[in-house]
Amino acid sequence: MSPFRNNINLSGEDRIRYGRHLVMPEIGEKGQQKLRNSRVLIVGLGGLGSPAALYLAAAGVGTLGLVEFDSVELSNLQRQILYDVDSVGKSKLVSAQKRITALNSGVNVELHELKLSSENAMRILENYDVILDGTDRFATRYLVNDACVLLQKPNVYGSVYRFEGHVSVFDAHSGPCYRCLHPEPPPPELAPNCVEGGVLGVLPGIVGTIQATETIKLLLGLGSPLVGRVLMIDGLNMKMREIILRKDPRCAVCGENPSVTSLIDYEEFCGSHTIIDEISVEELNRRQKAGEKIVLLDVRQPFEYEIANLSGLLIPLPELQRRMKELDHSKEIVVYCHTGVRSARAVAVLRESGFGKARNLIGGIDAWSRKIDKNVRRY
Repeated sequence: MSPFRNNINLSGEDRIRYGRHLVMPEIGEKGQQKLRNSRVLIVGLGGLGSPAALYLAAAGVGTLGLVEFDSVELSNLQRQILYDVDSVGKSKLVSAQKRITALNSGVNVELHELKLSSENAMRILENYDVILDGTDRFATRYLVNDACVLLQKPNVYGSVYRFEGHVSVFDAHSGPCYRCLHPEPPPPELAPNCVEGGVLGVLPGIVGTIQATETIKLLLGLGSPLVGRVLMIDGLNMKMREIILRKDPRCAVCGENPSVTSLIDYEEFCGSHTIIDEISVEELNRRQKAGEKIVLLDVRQPFEYEIANLSGLLIPLPELQRRMKELDHSKEIVVYCHTGVRSARAVAVLRESGFGKARNLIGGIDAWSRKIDKNVRRY
């Protein structure tokens, strides 16, 4: 843990604001000052980062670093409580800073409006005591994990999907890391994706709040953090259980003979750009304008098709196997869904069944709306 930065005595207003902390012998004035002089980096200001940022600010953590490069969308408001309707279309970082400052003007907010990468991660993470991972991409999770191991920083991890949530603290100095839990990423087309599968809106609030709790415990040296334990939350049946996670001596980054001693290309490691048989929305648009005959196959659900579509044939992914007779093997088929996950699976199925000209539309209809035709409704 980094030493105190500015050991300033609490003001009278501070004593009122943090009164419920000060009367707790585990925290008291010394602990509150320690929080004030602590530095926490939150990577990702989505469903997990939103509640975590608010509660850490409310608790009096002196400096919050925020890493985000996206803007607020209407669909975010179902779970990302940092934002409101007036934030839609604006920078998440700017909106988050405004909200955090309104809650607690004593918090120093450091903005990192960028995509975390192997080139900048070490420089950014090294300036903070605890890293809170609120991301939803496997490439970024492995990047954050490896940087934390190399810098010997605790990594407070959370993930959500549909009704399920996971929380853990990966601290390679005293326990396992994320790679001990997931040595290899799943194939891109099989990776869980909240955009495609959905998530119960309140679940990120539960998980993000637990992440904030673990972060405060680490900063104050209190209790038993979730080091070597993964808390698993079943929101549908409201059950919680934990699994014990042990350090893997063969781990590529924190094991006895690590093969990863510096940051690597995580997009390549996770296969994010290696899916074959793809086509960009720009190329599809150009070829359509040129009059080329391309069959568009939509593998989403009918209700999604009603929201927005690019015309073409609708065959939901679960029905694809039995309805292949509706397709022509000789024609080029571009398959699309919401963001490209289900369509990647569909292309794999089609290729195995002899449709050699099937290709996946990168980014799906969402990318088409963002890059080609803003009149196509986003959801």
